[in-house]
Amino acid sequence: MVAMASSGTAKVTLPTDEQILITRRFAAPRHLVYRAWTTPELVKQWWSGGHGTMTVAEIDLRVGGRWRYVLVADGGFEVAFHGEYREIVPNERIVTTEVFEMPGAPALAAADEPLNIVTFTEVDGHTELSLLVQTSNKELRDLILNSGMESGMQQQMDVLEQLAMSLGS
Repeated sequence: MVAMASSGTAKVTLPTDEQILITRRFAAPRHLVYRAWTTPELVKQWWSGGHGTMTVAEIDLRVGGRWRYVLVADGGFEVAFHGEYREIVPNERIVTTEVFEMPGAPALAAADEPLNIVTFTEVDGHTELSLLVQTSNKELRDLILNSGMESGMQQQMDVLEQLAMSLGS
């Protein structure tokens, strides 16, 4: 039986005024989705969601380690994010901070950096991915929501699924 991709099926909900919850089922086992999520060469293949070229995918996958992704978007402008790993349970859970690198913007205090809590759950050979974005306030949550993140994230997740499916077992 050939697994079918589930294009555009990530669901975005708002559990609280400070949270964004993204959930999606992938037609691939969790160890492959986790591998694609945590391997720099693989992140470079899916993180742009087809909207540019990844120029940097640095991952120091350990508690206290840092990550940084840089994309040159189709319009020629650079988009960059970075963060720190707070918790790692291989193939199950990753907790990181995430900061958008905006030229000229004041740095966020550490307490204001959004937390991403990613959970990988295997169900019948598929992966249920849950990404909870915890912000410090409603204004920051709404800023993230209004940034266009949902359409880009849908495309990212579609490419991630295709990549994870292609990795085999």
